[in-house]
Amino acid sequence: MYIQWYPGHMTKTRRMIAENLKYVDLVAEIVDARIPISSRNPDIDELVGGKPRLILLNRADQADPEMTMRWKRWFASRGFSVLETDAREGKGVSQFPAAVREALREQIQRWREKGQVGRPVRVMIVGIPNVGKSTFINKVAKRKSAKAGDRPGVTRGKQWVNVDAGMDLLDTPGILWPKFEDQSIGLNLAFTGAVKDEIMDVETLACHFMECMARRYPQVLEERYKIVAPPRPEGLQPGDVTYGYDLLLQAARKRGFLISGGELDTERMAKILLDEYRGGKLGRFTLESPEELEGEQSNGSVGD
Repeated sequence: MYIQWYPGHMTKTRRMIAENLKYVDLVAEIVDARIPISSRNPDIDELVGGKPRLILLNRADQADPEMTMRWKRWFASRGFSVLETDAREGKGVSQFPAAVREALREQIQRWREKGQVGRPVRVMIVGIPNVGKSTFINKVAKRKSAKAGDRPGVTRGKQWVNVDAGMDLLDTPGILWPKFEDQSIGLNLAFTGAVKDEIMDVETLACHFMECMARRYPQVLEERYKIVAPPRPEGLQPGDVTYGYDLLLQAARKRGFLISGGELDTERMAKILLDEYRGGKLGRFTLESPEELEGEQSNGSVGD
């Protein structure tokens, strides 16, 4: 199952980001803490260039806390400032202005030396769809979605949002990229709802998710669905959904999901599985680790 999703407006967003970089001091990239790499648009690094960067690990309340700490260390080791947030509940959001100013400490000091006291810090907010960008902006701006005034770029989908007397945010639409080279990235995005369910087969997606959970968090399947995942077959190939389908059948049987003729309703089970995951009912877990990424990079399959 190869997922491609690149609406035309995302091409325009890419151009918008490039054109407006000269107006901002820092780029804050919101990613999903459950899939910190899969939810990062690889084009952003190229687009942004040498601008100071802040990574916001959002939805941290749904991610494995230990894994989130490891990801924070991983990003920090690569020169990013990092902040853990839960935009829906507002956790960590109040630390955002301080994190931005800390990342720009030397730049702000240079402004002061030039007599530019009180110059507002301008931050571009970027991120793929469905990582909580709009919720975060509303929280950090205390739900004041007012434009910050006469600033370049306040047209055609861009919006300057005032945070306080010393900070303005430039909101940008979510942007994906044309092709997912690694199938697992497309699947992770689909699991979390970053790409629409309508463009793929939900049962197939649920089979992949069952396999993922059996590999990473088998206790969740036992606790939530009362099924014990058997050992994974040796040589199981990416894209082979047989193992996951067997687990989906077991879960449907445990839930008593039947259709006419006594056949198990795997489609209903698939939808419920994904809804429960996205709704946080399965617990807190992360679907990728820094160690796996390092292994892929050492094999030459993933770029920096």
